[in-house]
Formats: sequence, C-alpha cells, structure tokens
Amino acid sequence: MHEIVQDYYGNQLQSTSDLKTDACCDTSSVPNWLKGLLKKIHPDVLSRYYGCGLVCPPLLEGCRVLDLGSGSGRDVYALAQLVGPTGSVVGVDMTDAQLAVAEETRQFHIEAFGYDNVRFLKGYIEKLDELDLEPESFDVIVSNCVINLSPDKAAVLEGVRRLLKAGGEFYFSDVYADKRVPEAVRQDPVLYGECLGGALYWNDFITLSKAAGFADPRLVEDRPLEITDPKLSPRVGNLGFYSATYRLFKLDDLESDCEDYGQAVMYQGSIPDHKDHFILDKHHRIETGRVFTVCGNTWRMLQDTRFKDHFSFMGDFSRHFGIFDGCGVSLPFDEEGPGGAEDSGACC
Repeated sequence: MHEIVQDYYGNQLQSTSDLKTDACCDTSSVPNWLKGLLKKIHPDVLSRYYGCGLVCPPLLEGCRVLDLGSGSGRDVYALAQLVGPTGSVVGVDMTDAQLAVAEETRQFHIEAFGYDNVRFLKGYIEKLDELDLEPESFDVIVSNCVINLSPDKAAVLEGVRRLLKAGGEFYFSDVYADKRVPEAVRQDPVLYGECLGGALYWNDFITLSKAAGFADPRLVEDRPLEITDPKLSPRVGNLGFYSATYRLFKLDDLESDCEDYGQAVMYQGSIPDHKDHFILDKHHRIETGRVFTVCGNTWRMLQDTRFKDHFSFMGDFSRHFGIFDGCGVSLPFDEEGPGGAEDSGACC
C-alpha cells in the first residue's frame, strides 16, 4: 500500500484537479483569516494540495506543531504563519516528489514570512518512533486526509500520543465510511489513492482512538463526499463516505462518557479571530460572556490545555449528577450538506 500511495501522489496526481472525488475543500469556503495566509504560499505548493478539511485549530502562536503526511507543504506553511517566529512546524511525508516541492519552495516562504521555523522529514506516519522526534515534545499534531492511507492506523494513533505533550491536541481531518469497507474496495488502487479504500468505519475509528488512550474523541465538523468520477461510483456500492475533522486531547483523566458534575465555563472572547464565540466541537459552540454548562470531560479539555487562560471555570468534581442526555452512538455525521456548528470559522 505504501508503494501504491507513493505512486498515486507522486506520479498519478499532478494537481488537485486530478482527484476523482470532491474531498478537497472548495476555496470559497475558506474563512477570510486563512485566505490571507494562503496568499503567501507558493502556487506550486497550493496546486498539489490534497487535503479534505481543517487542520488549523485556534491559539497556535508559539506552539510546536507536527503535520503527518505533509505532502507539498501547504498546511505546514499555513501553520508556520500561525505559530509565528517563536513556534515551529515539522512536516513528515513518505513521498519524494511531494517533499521535493516543499523543499524547493522553502526559501520563497522564508522570504515571504520573514523567518524560518519549518523542517521536513521523510518517513512513515505509522513509524514515528524511527524519526528524530522527541517524545512529548509537540503541543499540537495535525493531519489532513492521510491517516486513511496508512496500513496501520492504530500505530499512527499510538505514535501521536507518544509525541504529544500532556494536554496536547491531535487535530485532524480524514475520510470515514458509514459502514466497514469491503475487501474489494480496500484493494482497489485508485479507490485507495482517492482516500476511500482505506477509510475507517467511523465507529471503528472511535474504538481505535480509545484503545490508543484518547478516551473522548470530539467531532468538530463533517460533510458527505461525492464521487465525481462516474466510473468509480459503481465500484463503492452503497457505501457512504464523509470528510470529518476530529480533535483528540492527551488528557489522562477523561472518562468514556459525558458525565455531569454541575460544571460550567464562560468564554472571555480573547482568542484571536474568535471574538464572539469559541467552538470546541460540533456540539459545543460557546458564546462569549455566557455561562455554558459542560460535562467533566469538556471542562478538562478547556482547563487542562492551552485554552485555560481564555475561560472562567465554575465547579469541580466533588458531586456527580449522572450522565448528560444525548450521548448516543448513532452516525455522528450529517447526511446532507456541510456539517458542524454554524459559523465555525473552519478552513473548509
């Protein structure tokens, strides 16, 4: 599968327009604050972008960030501007042709940004322990439509947890299926390269995440994918595919369900580009200045992470009121149109 992916993204695809699904984001949906960053990125990098969602979480200034499957470097160079001269971004990819574009445009970006805070490494995302990366050294790890291409997704998640600092975050977009993908689809090289053959059934992803130590994966946004090539559509049968952004926090005390301890938070409106509200996930749009009731896990995701100084916290864990209503296990994705919270400020 590594050879298939390297060939597909190194040789078969020459630009975003060669893709056979609508997985890549429409630039018209990019928020204004991100459009300004993309204008500073070299056209050769932008033309070879194959991501499917948001990998620019808020509050990154000064952070150390790792991008898994960085490709030609679009997300790395966007993140480099967000972390600023006091932060740094490392991109990992296994495809020589993609890394070549990232490296060839490196000096262009140094001159455009006014600083050099980027490094690219060749390697496999399921073998992060073999790279020159120190354990517990990253504040945030991101990935854009790449984990589905890995033959060992459990190893990827385990490697991510090993590299994250305590309270760190894995914020990534990927493709998921509404049921388990049959062998014929998994073995189809084009469907695999198009991020469909290797897509996880969404509930299997939840299971893998919890097994890797991420007890409460949070869905940020999602949208159904359309297979735009009429020759490919019959080969997937009745499978439904979705592009979805999740965030996983490295917090040891998270519980498996949304437990109610009578807690609440109030957002101060102090995160750049998020003055009016803060979106933790699809079901937590926290308006500035309003008391917002939260479960114990949400309280910890804000209290024990880089977001702490931007919230006021009410309550503790001294009294338990049971589980919050509505914590079911049905398909979490929206069936039609863009998903996620309204005005989420997401890239796509």
